[in-house]
Amino acid sequence: MLFSLILCSNILPAYVKAEQVTVQPKIMVVPFVKDGEDIRTVLEEDADKRIVLTNVKEAFDSRGFTTIDFLGKLKAGSVQSGMSEEQQSDLKSMIIAASGADIYVDTEMIINRSASGNSVKVIITAYDISTGGSLSNKVGDSRKFYTDDFGRLASKAIESCVDDFLNVMQIKFNDMIQNGKSLNMTIGFDEGSSYNMNSEIGDEMLTIADLIEMWLEENAYQGNFHIQGTTATKMIVDDVRIPLKDSKGNNFSVAAFGREFAKFARKHGLKITRNVVNNSLIITIS
Repeated sequence: MLFSLILCSNILPAYVKAEQVTVQPKIMVVPFVKDGEDIRTVLEEDADKRIVLTNVKEAFDSRGFTTIDFLGKLKAGSVQSGMSEEQQSDLKSMIIAASGADIYVDTEMIINRSASGNSVKVIITAYDISTGGSLSNKVGDSRKFYTDDFGRLASKAIESCVDDFLNVMQIKFNDMIQNGKSLNMTIGFDEGSSYNMNSEIGDEMLTIADLIEMWLEENAYQGNFHIQGTTATKMIVDDVRIPLKDSKGNNFSVAAFGREFAKFARKHGLKITRNVVNNSLIITIS
């Protein structure tokens, strides 16, 4: 069974160092659904998924994190009925996108049955929502017991790893606040393009490669970026930092960074297409 935890920032005592105040995530547990499945039907028909949903939520609650009630959001009508099958299958992504969260945590529950006792393993992995970057991952094991109470076993598995998981996640989250979130960029050209990285454009007749580097110096968070390499047809930026939040306090996403690049390109008379794949921004100049 797979589940996801959605997290957004809140000013609370830090988990890593309780005596300090820092930005700490809020958490929402979201169940995994297969393509074409209705997430509401899945929850109604599978008691184990509802139990694990509650167990993970309680584990975070007990450690001072404020949690968001996914079931409450669903029942309140934040997701409307009458959706198409395609929309139903992508409901997890829709909820994440509308949550205003910073982090989601995928949780996989594996049930093992045997004559010597039953056990549950829980695999949890935290990801930054806006870039897809991994922040923390742990595996918890309940050990074997002669019981069919898999909710109780799942709780034991979660308790065995949740402290280490949260500590690592909080450290990585704090680093993003201080140093920005990491993404990578690839800038290339259409086959029929009349431009390349060495083309000189604008009043100052600077090369496109120089203009892109100058733009990164101004727009990367704290000017922090690294160009892996540049050829006549491609520039690879293997690490560029973007802020955690925009000026309105919303998540600053890879797509938002791409929009800023589009404004820069338009200013210099360049037509581009852009695609976002997880934490990668792919730019193609026509």
